[in-house]
Amino acid sequence: MSVALASSSIPSSTRQEPLRVMVVDDSVVIRGMISRWISSEPDMVVAASLRTGLEAVNQIDRVNPDVAVLDIEMPELDGIAALPKLLAKKKNLAVIMASTLTRRNAEISFKALSLGAADYIPKPESTREASAADNFHYDLIQKIRNLGAKARRAAPVHHAPAATPHVHELRPAAVPRPLAAPVPAHAAPHVPAQIARRAFSSQMPKVLLIGSSTGGPQALMSVVTELGAVIDRFPVLITQHMPPTFTTILAEHLARSSRRPAHEAIDGEVIKPGQIYLAPGGRHMRVARHGADAVIALDNGPPVNFCKPAVDPLFTSAVDIWQGATLAVILTGMGSDGMRGGKDIVAAGGSVIAQDEATSVVWGMPGAAANAGICAAILPLNQIAPKLVRLFAGDRS
Repeated sequence: MSVALASSSIPSSTRQEPLRVMVVDDSVVIRGMISRWISSEPDMVVAASLRTGLEAVNQIDRVNPDVAVLDIEMPELDGIAALPKLLAKKKNLAVIMASTLTRRNAEISFKALSLGAADYIPKPESTREASAADNFHYDLIQKIRNLGAKARRAAPVHHAPAATPHVHELRPAAVPRPLAAPVPAHAAPHVPAQIARRAFSSQMPKVLLIGSSTGGPQALMSVVTELGAVIDRFPVLITQHMPPTFTTILAEHLARSSRRPAHEAIDGEVIKPGQIYLAPGGRHMRVARHGADAVIALDNGPPVNFCKPAVDPLFTSAVDIWQGATLAVILTGMGSDGMRGGKDIVAAGGSVIAQDEATSVVWGMPGAAANAGICAAILPLNQIAPKLVRLFAGDRS
């Protein structure tokens, strides 16, 4: 897999001055590998390669990084303890937590999001596994590039007040931390005039589909917390770009936040109202017809849009079951996953809503859908759930 992107794909904010990346990991092998990858990219440099969280805290003022790749398990000061200290010294620092795929580390990664980390990335169990290392390489560079560019744009300018720090909350009534000021619930969403919007479907929706990636766990908590009766009356299917173990824990968080049943989807199970179905890490989730029932169909096919699970397979397959009664939401995330499936939904008479740029951690996926002209609404995060409640109650406006 080739990781380097063409220069036209590199955010303009990073072309003039390379992103400064601080790599913090007690493994000399991992530090060396990540540092080589970063050094080979034209738009980023290794500002420091450090062994412990304590070194990172002590040197952050001197290093002045845009992004920190922070290991969880380190001597002297581990990643979860170093995180708040780093953010206290530099509020607009984009911190990417790195950990192996264990339940404990997945739980710590979720806690890190609540403490202000921008994202997480699972490290391969062995760097000798070529495919695992390639995926790690690709994902890490993409996260550094996108989160670093967003953090740099959010940085306070000279003589200006500091940007409002954002706080990730993975609990009921949470509002995720965007790298921008929050949007009041009553405010009209700001959408560029050149982005066209479509009318909502004339059909009453029968299912809610949600796709998300970077920043998605926090955004999902915010949305499902307020859906209430919608979940009771209609099935909700979610694809979040996440590896195994992480999706298990995310499902538990969704159940607590929504106070409704939520679980990783099981191949062949009948889709019913009152349930939240989450695509399990490492498997694509589609829907299929089995007699009179709509059922979950999991597959172990190749990645789609570099992701597994991917949003497009869910969106496209849902059209065969619900046609124009399909309602989809695309939340914050890198890339363009969900846009092609969203086109299929709209072509069948259904509707797509995208999260707006101001409240997205990364406006990749929702931005791709918005710029494709397939969205009926482009909304701040705190306006999405209320809009869904109205749509499922019969409002077509």
